Amino acid sequence: MEGARLSSSSSIILALQAAGEGARRLAEREWFGTPVHALIIARPRPEGLAANPRDLRPVEPERGRKILAGTLELAGGQLAVGPQGDPFDRASPNRRFAIALHRMDWMADLLSAGDAGARRGIRLVADWKRVFGRWNGFSWSPNVVERRVFNLACAARRLTTGASDAERTEFLNDLARQARHLARIRQSPERSLERAVAAGVAGCALGGDAGERLIDFALNRLARELPSTVSADGVHASRSPEAGLELLLDLLTLDDALHQRGRAGPEALPRAIDRLSAAVRFFTLPDGRLADFQGGDASSAKRIAAALAHEDSEARARRRAPHSGYERLESQALTIMADAAAPARGRWSATACAQPAALAISCGVDRIIVGCGWSLDSGASHALRLTDAASTANLADMSTGVPLRGFAAATLGERLIGGPLAVESRRQETEAAAWLEMSHEGWVKRFGLVHERKLYLDKATEELRGEDGFLPKVQKELEGPRRYTPFTVRFHVHPDAQASLARDKKSVLLKGAHEQGWWLRNDAVEVSIEPSLHVENGVQRRTVQVVLRGQASADKGGKVRWKLSRAEG
Repeated sequence: MEGARLSSSSSIILALQAAGEGARRLAEREWFGTPVHALIIARPRPEGLAANPRDLRPVEPERGRKILAGTLELAGGQLAVGPQGDPFDRASPNRRFAIALHRMDWMADLLSAGDAGARRGIRLVADWKRVFGRWNGFSWSPNVVERRVFNLACAARRLTTGASDAERTEFLNDLARQARHLARIRQSPERSLERAVAAGVAGCALGGDAGERLIDFALNRLARELPSTVSADGVHASRSPEAGLELLLDLLTLDDALHQRGRAGPEALPRAIDRLSAAVRFFTLPDGRLADFQGGDASSAKRIAAALAHEDSEARARRRAPHSGYERLESQALTIMADAAAPARGRWSATACAQPAALAISCGVDRIIVGCGWSLDSGASHALRLTDAASTANLADMSTGVPLRGFAAATLGERLIGGPLAVESRRQETEAAAWLEMSHEGWVKRFGLVHERKLYLDKATEELRGEDGFLPKVQKELEGPRRYTPFTVRFHVHPDAQASLARDKKSVLLKGAHEQGWWLRNDAVEVSIEPSLHVENGVQRRTVQVVLRGQASADKGGKVRWKLSRAEG
């Protein structure tokens, strides 16, 4: 799929930014490997444990038992090392497995196996230190060390309870070193807040001046970063629902640990927790999981319930996130989530998707249409972030924006370039119906056409009527023969749902896991059901997408109307 093109001036600016960031990263990397940096992060030494931070994320006891038996199953990969084996002295099955291994995301699962799990855990930490305890570009990289510090800080009390004095002292010194290293990282600015939270959690766990200094660093950083990271409606600046959920879980852990230490957080901390909690409720669909937009996974119902357990059980989800541009339409049987804003820009766009006006539709508790799928035609993994990977419309099989690639991506991160700068939306609602219009100019520069999506939810009849149109930005008469540009409207079907084309080759019958049928009728020129993939919890699942095809001219535009209604009988 062809994507967005940058102007020559934008390309030059981007190249200069990438070169500057590349130089800074190289200098930082070289500095982190020096004996001077190692000496700086070695002091002061912690004076025992002062608090017991608690990660609220649900554990997987079965995975813990498997690790205790010598088999690690992480990120879709598996490695058998035996009950006493060392997974750090051999090759990992794949990079995703290696990241999860070095992050020690599995530590809480292992500790759920009791004292035997704790003994195995402290040995595995020692195994890691023997191979990677000194500076290592991969194991000490920002996204890896951040989560390892958080996980080890939450596990510190359990890991050291049965450990020898030497093991306990070594563990605490290493945790302090890694936390201080984390506080000195400047690259990947989109994770600056999350790094500060992890360092703060470690600071709460560690006693003495070592812990106090880390807490002071974290609180100063939180006061500065929280207002820009968490919007007034509680949506994370990346616009990823999952990113907001994970930040909420981290902040709840830090807030509790600060209370244990008798320290007060900045005023922005409880406000951010309240706002993030409201956003998580807003994004939670009837099956108890998140809507999947802007690079975010649906997560699990248990994880979301854990994040909201501190709230009043009678709290209700609102219908709009106006500052971040998400809309929610609901009737008794239908729940529609719409991405009614432009993707995040700059440092926040490392996981952003060029998918304006994308939809996710649930029928009861069944997910029928997902916000983001993965078109097999697009090929590479970055296809998840292109326009045709979402339940929205695109022109000429192109994308309104694409992720950075090559050297620029290696230094600046895979930021999204191109795409609409704004999405306009208008909403009206009564007790009987809800009306939402969205439009953006992501196609104007190349085609002169504005994409407009209209939604009308009739709450009485349980019907969702939609119209996707491409309208000329400027009305003018064209000379010569009229030229048409093909467009598609895609609905990516959840893997647990089914889609079948009726005999008229127009209507599509959609059925969820609970077998309730819904008709998707339309006036498209052509209707087809094509292969797609859906990624959920890191696992790729085959599914299908319903594709409606039409044509738009530069002077008159074009449109497709569609309707989702309950199938009788």
